[in-house]
Parts: sequence; C-alpha cells; structure tokens
Amino acid sequence: MNARWPAFRDRACQQCQRVHQALIEQGQLELIHVQADEIRVKARGMVIWMGLAMRVSSRLWLAGVVSRTRDTRLADRLLQQVRACCRAGSNLLVCTDGWAAYPASIKRAFRDKVKETAGRGRACLRVWSGLCIATVIKRTEKKRVVEVTRKMTLGTLAYASTLLQASRGGTVLNTAFIERLNGTMRERLAPLTRTCRHAAQRVHPLETGMYLIGSTYNFCCPHQELSKRRTPGRQQQTPAMASGITDHIWSVLELVRYQVAPPPWVEPKRRGRPRKRPLPDPNVPKRPRGRPRKIR
Repeated sequence: MNARWPAFRDRACQQCQRVHQALIEQGQLELIHVQADEIRVKARGMVIWMGLAMRVSSRLWLAGVVSRTRDTRLADRLLQQVRACCRAGSNLLVCTDGWAAYPASIKRAFRDKVKETAGRGRACLRVWSGLCIATVIKRTEKKRVVEVTRKMTLGTLAYASTLLQASRGGTVLNTAFIERLNGTMRERLAPLTRTCRHAAQRVHPLETGMYLIGSTYNFCCPHQELSKRRTPGRQQQTPAMASGITDHIWSVLELVRYQVAPPPWVEPKRRGRPRKRPLPDPNVPKRPRGRPRKIR
C-alpha cells in the first residue's frame, strides 16, 4: 500500500465532514421522524461505540458520534448534531431503543429559552411542544427476537401515529430504518465487520471513515426505496435529493472537490485597557512637534 494513502484518506474524510456540516447541519430540515441507535465496534484491545441518527422520510444520515464509552456524553453529542439539522420548534418524533440515556438527552437537545415573566429574570428552558419520544425494546432468546415492547416516553401514541404516517415510517413504532443503516455502515466500513482481521486500532480513523461512508451514502449512492417513489422514466434518487439539498446525483470526485464557504469573519477582541482618547483623523494633517523656527 502506498504510504500516502492514509494521509489522502484522512483529507478526504475531513472534506466529507465539512460538506456534511455545511449542507446538512444548517437547521433548515423538517425532520418529522428521526431514529437513533448505536453500533458496538470490537477493536484491538478495546470496544468502541458509534452512535448514528437518520431522517426516516428521506433516509438521510443526520449525525454520527464515535466514543470509547457508551455514556450520556455520547447520547448528548449525537442528539445535539440532530438538533443542528432540525428546524426550531417543529413537530418531531424520535424513536430509540431501550437505552436509558436517550430520553433525557433528547429533552436537553430539543428545548429553547422561553421568557415567561415580564421584566428582569432568567428565561426558562422548555421542551418543544411538538416533541414525541418513543422507545422500542426487543427481547431476544437464542439470537432471535421473541418479544417487542413499544412505549411512549413523551407525548401521546395518537400524535406519534400521525407523524409516522406523515414520514412513511410504518404503521407501528419501530427502529427498523436505523438498523438497516447500521447494516449499510457495517457492510461498507471494513473495521465495523463483526469478524475480521482488520479491526480498528484508534478512534480517529473510525470517525473519519464514518463521515466518508455517510456522505457518499447521502449524496452519491441512489437509494432503491426512494427511487421507487419517482415517476416512471425519471432518474434515480439519493437521500440528499429526497431532502431537497441537491438536484442531482453527485460523483465522489464532486464530493471531494466541493468548495465549502469559510466561516464569517469575526473581529478579534481587543486586548489591554480600553482607549480613553479617540483615534486621530487620518485626513487632518499632523501638528508639527517642537518649537517653530525663528525667522531672521
């Protein structure tokens, strides 16, 4: 293998991460229905957790987080990325598995400051009124699912069913779509396979590879189910096209060469004591120094 390949791979993955942040994490998407789950990655001498989230209606990959521990920080980071993609105050259904950290992290992510009293005082943090949280717990015996428990952690089942129908996410509460995305990630990213000789050794390559696979999944790979919704004779459709982010299928070269706009310039904070006298006007001529010359 060429010694330059790891450096090129890292640059390509970082470019995919910038494209994802510039086009998807802009708070302009009407998500309606989101599913989140984690993947347990067996690495060399350690276990790594990869959290993923997707928009069900367009199969768009929204967020991904890689961590060595499966704790509240992982759930908070994942849901904050989903919050960056969602339009503020919109109606939203979030379906997860039975991990206890999810409900509190979802409530912390999808809340806004509300000033309830006039005059001085702090604003309160209120959860969105249109937010629903559903939990799907599967019980297995001998590697087979024998029982599925569905419950609402926040919101009503009738309202959640309305959001399910609007997003074409099935007739009952489920996590089938995010589990299918987990299978796609395991298929396309080599260190995620369950039995392999190329297990991950560090967290960073796994995170960069996640953005590479996720961005090509969003922009470059036509989705079979989304293409069926198109009228006969039309072109195939990617998750980014179904979400209204782009109007054509990207090539990998176009993804890598996409020009991301730099962040807006912010004037640096002036250090030191504040200036007491105003700055001199450059149009006014300077006053000569010293004594004037004597005219003889």
